[in-house]
Amino acid sequence: MYQANEKRYDKMIYNRLGNSGLKVSAIALGLWKNFGDETPLSTQKDIIETAFDNGITYFDLANNYGDGAAEKNFGRILREDLSTHRDEMVISTKAGYYMWPGPYGEWGSKKNLFASMDQSLERMQLDYVDIFYHHRPDPDTPLEETAEALDLLVRQGKALYVGISNYRAPEAEKMIQLLKAKHTPIVVHQPRYNLLDRWIEDGLKDILKQEQIGTVAFSPLAQGLLTDRYLNGIPDDSRVKKFDSLKEERVEKTIVQVKGLNEVAINRGQTLAEMALSWDLKDDSVSSVIIGASRVSQLMDNLKALEHLEFSAAELAEIDNILG
Repeated sequence: MYQANEKRYDKMIYNRLGNSGLKVSAIALGLWKNFGDETPLSTQKDIIETAFDNGITYFDLANNYGDGAAEKNFGRILREDLSTHRDEMVISTKAGYYMWPGPYGEWGSKKNLFASMDQSLERMQLDYVDIFYHHRPDPDTPLEETAEALDLLVRQGKALYVGISNYRAPEAEKMIQLLKAKHTPIVVHQPRYNLLDRWIEDGLKDILKQEQIGTVAFSPLAQGLLTDRYLNGIPDDSRVKKFDSLKEERVEKTIVQVKGLNEVAINRGQTLAEMALSWDLKDDSVSSVIIGASRVSQLMDNLKALEHLEFSAAELAEIDNILG
């Protein structure tokens, strides 16, 4: 029988999402990879329970993670071991990417979002989620329709808060205004953000700050590029190679940059992964970073980032110089 660590909140940092009353753990556990049916349930359970025992309260899912298996497995672990701790958790899910065949299985129509929410709640056996995200903007559905769907899902009690993900600055600004006009509790944007991919600094970050919307960063380790695994090249079995997320012409330059960043990390007394997470969390513009984990030791190593979040002006300048 699972017994929670009584000191689980002692070392974690909790940050508000924008100007809302909702706090999230500075490090969140993402279930995109390693939580489908290909991973033993016992391994998933160990990772999730270790995360909770170390103060991680924010668990990030989506309907399409593992084609629904991640939600189903998380729901089972929650029911069997963590059900008495539900109110200590922030559980989020998303909809917008392809999930089922036909014209209603993706994007941002009211039809898709309502069906997706009901399916997610059924898989996790929950009455509500804490945050429901629209996973990506829909080029064909008016933002007004998507906003109305998100608002109604809150009013029906199926989500406490809503968020958006992968929205560029103009789309994000319009969606935020639409939801605020409805008094819908939009509290967060979840973009990809890391040392190697800083696109949100080109306008989006300023909008989120101005509108008092929280930022939760996914892929803070650039699918593993910002770890010591890539210091000598791109392994054939790596996630970066598998998803072709690094173009061939950028490989050599990126490896040089990663090696330079690793030297900065060593001088700070951190691993490259720890420094990458610390860098995302260095100021209050980012409330939380989402990490993945395939084993408990990896999770514990990432948590060490919280021990050294401060950067000197010289370190930041050196990082910017390395990245060009």
